[in-house]
Amino acid sequence: MARTLTQTSQRRSAQTVPKLSSEAEMKKEAISHFRARIARQKEIEAGGHSHAEEVIEMNKWIKISIVVALPACVLLVVKDVLFEEHQHRPEGPLPDYMKIRNKEFPWECEDCALFDNDCWKKCKEDLANEAS
Repeated sequence: MARTLTQTSQRRSAQTVPKLSSEAEMKKEAISHFRARIARQKEIEAGGHSHAEEVIEMNKWIKISIVVALPACVLLVVKDVLFEEHQHRPEGPLPDYMKIRNKEFPWECEDCALFDNDCWKKCKEDLANEAS
């Protein structure tokens, strides 16, 4: 009697391992797991609130979200737009420690990054001067 009482009151997880016993006992244990699960679901449903109370609670949290979160988001956007300046890369050549390469780039101007237009122009001019 005490064993069945503890089985129905304890929570079961999806990874409950059946005991190694006869097939009939394993079926009996599986049925008791299903009954415990159904009892827990009924307990959850019965302990809840009515539909009207759930709607009132939902509306309360919607209002709290609008009153708290919306002004906070607006203030953060205003702060970022008006008071914060984002950092740009400094003009001029990069320091040596930022230009470490193990191998050259696989295009004709091996030292130029793909979108470094100034370097590409200089490289094209140097290549034109070497060719002439």
